[in-house]
Amino acid sequence: MRIYLVRHGEAVPEEDAGSDRDRWLSSRGREAARILGKLMREQRVEPDAILCSPLPRAVQTAELLAASLDHLGTVISRRCLEPAAQPRVAAGEVHAIGGSVIVVGHEPSLSSLGAFLLNRPAFPQFRTAQCCVLEDGKPTWTARADLDQIQAFFVD
Repeated sequence: MRIYLVRHGEAVPEEDAGSDRDRWLSSRGREAARILGKLMREQRVEPDAILCSPLPRAVQTAELLAASLDHLGTVISRRCLEPAAQPRVAAGEVHAIGGSVIVVGHEPSLSSLGAFLLNRPAFPQFRTAQCCVLEDGKPTWTARADLDQIQAFFVD
């Protein structure tokens, strides 16, 4: 199983959106999501499914990644990926799909999900528009749009 944990791109400020739940991607966030999609495409990422939080910034990031990767399936929105969600339910959803899954979410729930999936007490926090890949229960690489690069990922 291959899981791509992705934090959404930069969003507009809460005061522009009216509430945190309604925040959408800023122009910089949209560009970062496109850069992340390009990096993932260069790594030959071919997801079987794309799951995301129902919040606009996560849905928009997931849709931009789907377009970059020529993913023809539907982006699946799940409340278990919202910012304050507990990782157990999200992990169950991801495992039920199996195969290669992109999961687009928020902090701190995304790093909590990473820790849960690896059975570790903690997992490094994600930057916006960052992807960390878990292959067969181990983190292997991370892609960061802000650096426009892929890096090997090592956890002791």
